[in-house]
Amino acid sequence: MKIIVLGAGAWGSAVAMSAAQHPAGHAVTLWARDAAQAQGMRVEAQNARYLPGIAFPPSLSMADGDFGPLLPGADLVIVATPMAALRGMLQALRGCTAPVAWLCKGFEAVPPGANSASFGLLAHEVQALIAPDLIAGVFSGPSFAQEVALGQPTALVAASGHAPVRDALVAAFHSKSVRVYANEDIVGVEVGGAVKNVLAIATGLCDGLALGLNARAALITRGLAEMTRLGLALGARPDTFMGLSGLGDLVLTATGDLSRNRRVGMLLAKGHSLQQAVESLGHVAEGVYSARTVAQRAALVGVDMPITRAVVALLDGQLTPAAAVALLMGRGPASELIEP
Repeated sequence: MKIIVLGAGAWGSAVAMSAAQHPAGHAVTLWARDAAQAQGMRVEAQNARYLPGIAFPPSLSMADGDFGPLLPGADLVIVATPMAALRGMLQALRGCTAPVAWLCKGFEAVPPGANSASFGLLAHEVQALIAPDLIAGVFSGPSFAQEVALGQPTALVAASGHAPVRDALVAAFHSKSVRVYANEDIVGVEVGGAVKNVLAIATGLCDGLALGLNARAALITRGLAEMTRLGLALGARPDTFMGLSGLGDLVLTATGDLSRNRRVGMLLAKGHSLQQAVESLGHVAEGVYSARTVAQRAALVGVDMPITRAVVALLDGQLTPAAAVALLMGRGPASELIEP
C-alpha cells in the first residue's frame, strides 16, 4: 500500500512508523508542514522533538511543502493534525479519491463571533460540511504515541460508514503489535475520543489532590455515563462506549502517566496556572481546547454533564481545584441509570 501521513507530531509520526514496519512492506511517507522540521527528521532519522530516541524505520520517507503531488496513487491518506487544523486539511484534500482517515479527537472550537451551527462539530461533521465527497473515517482508540512507536501491543478502532475506509485501515495497520477493529459507529467513536480528554483532566485533578482511588474510580465511571449520554443524544450506539474508543480510551487517558490531559489536571491541582500547565507539556492537550465545546454541544442537545461543566469552570478560572471537587460531591442524589 501507498500510505501518506499528513502531520509529523507525536501521533502522526508513531502511526507512520507503525505502518512502515508492517510485514506487508507498505510505502509510507510522513509529511511535515515545517520544512526545517522535516529536514531535521531526515538527518536524525527520528522525531527528536516528540519521540526522542526512537529511530525511524529505514523505509519511512519524509516530505514537506505542497503535499498535493504525494496523493496520486495513494491507497490511504491519514490526517494527523490537531482538531483545529482539520478543516483546512479537508479543504486541501477535496477531490482526493483515496480513503481518508483522521487521528484528531475532539469537537471543533467555535471561533469568536462565528456561527455556532457551522463550528463546534465532531470531525466527521466537519468533513460532511467541507469535503462531503471524500470517503473518510476516524482511526481511534486507547493509544499513547510513544508505545505505538516502540511497537508495543495496541488495539485501535477503524470507524467509518464506508467499508473501503475500514478495510484500508485494517490492511495498513493490523499486525502482530497493532490489532485493528472495524466499527461503523463513527459518532460513538468520535464522542468517546472527544469526551475522554476532558474527563482525564478531572481525574488528573483528583489524583493531584490525592483524593484516593475510590474518587478516581467514581470519576471515571460517572464520566463514562456522561460520555454515553452525549453519544446517545447525537445518534451513537450504546455498545460503542463499552469498547476501545469509549471505556478503553477513557481508562488509558484518565490513569496513564503518559496522558497529557491527566497531567494538566494534576498540575492545576498543584497550583499551576493553566498557561503554565499547558506550556510545560510541549504537546497539545486536546481536552483544554475542547472542554468548552463539549459542554456547549451537550447543552444544545439537553444532556447533563456536571463533570464536564466543572472542568470548564476550572479551566476558565471560575473554580479552584478544591471548589470543583466540592461542587461535584455536593450534588444531590440521582439514579445511576444512563438516559439521553
